[in-house]
Amino acid sequence: MSKSILSASHFHNEESAYAFIEARIWPAGPVCPHCGSKERISKMKGKSTRIGCYKCYACRKPFTVTIGTIFEGSHIPMCLWLQAINFMCASKKGISANQLHRTLGITLKSAWFMGHRIREAMREGELIPFGSNGGTVEVDETFIGREENIPKRRGHAHRLKVLSLIDRESRNARSMVVDSLSARELVPILKENIAHEARVITDDAGQYVSLDRHFPEHGIVNHIQGEYVSFEDPTVHTNTIEGYFSIFKRGMKGVYQHCKKQHLHRYLAEFDFRYNKRIAKGVDDVSRADKVLQGVVGRRLTYETTH
Repeated sequence: MSKSILSASHFHNEESAYAFIEARIWPAGPVCPHCGSKERISKMKGKSTRIGCYKCYACRKPFTVTIGTIFEGSHIPMCLWLQAINFMCASKKGISANQLHRTLGITLKSAWFMGHRIREAMREGELIPFGSNGGTVEVDETFIGREENIPKRRGHAHRLKVLSLIDRESRNARSMVVDSLSARELVPILKENIAHEARVITDDAGQYVSLDRHFPEHGIVNHIQGEYVSFEDPTVHTNTIEGYFSIFKRGMKGVYQHCKKQHLHRYLAEFDFRYNKRIAKGVDDVSRADKVLQGVVGRRLTYETTH
């Protein structure tokens, strides 16, 4: 019988948790976040010293590995942070703040804020264009929730709008919140995120009609006519991106249920992160959680900035 992932000591012991995080953020040893020095640093060992505290003798300031990361200023034990990261990385459709609140024994407010900090660490800053070397990129949009202060009506004007791209070669997704689905807004976004030599595939929505002017090949699948794979070319379809949307929507509707527009970009970062680092690409739950820890530096999020 295999051993439970959560039986590891860093999920239960605070000193082990700090050592676990330090090994990933400081692989070459501690670095002072105040002056950047790597020399003349020693670990403080006094009885009243907090766990994981170091002192830099270059600037004479104490520090821990949490400074400048999503953990900074948090009073939640580090071992609980690691448990929360593991839960969010291992749950294909996410884990709600209410579930974290009940499981970790912290307040609902803390669980909600913790989730957003972890999503911030999941945000990938790579802006390498999709479809390099003539690769294929699927493009589609979907709708979720409702825009505030916009009355409900027929169509999708009152709903939150999401634009997503999937690179078939790298099998990565990239999603973003957009204000409208007009060609005027979408075409510049697509030109910025897709290589000029790429082959682009979309459905028959009107906002994509002009893409053949900007890319060498634009394949269209006619959903209106009931066509989901082109009869002429079976590689022309948007089924890959529809599969991504199915996971995203089941998570947003079934787990998170409510989301304001100002927070939607972080939820998209979460679903993109898990999709891009899934088991089909050789990334298991443990490796996925390690990759989150590699993204915690420089991503500090205060409560004020989430509102």
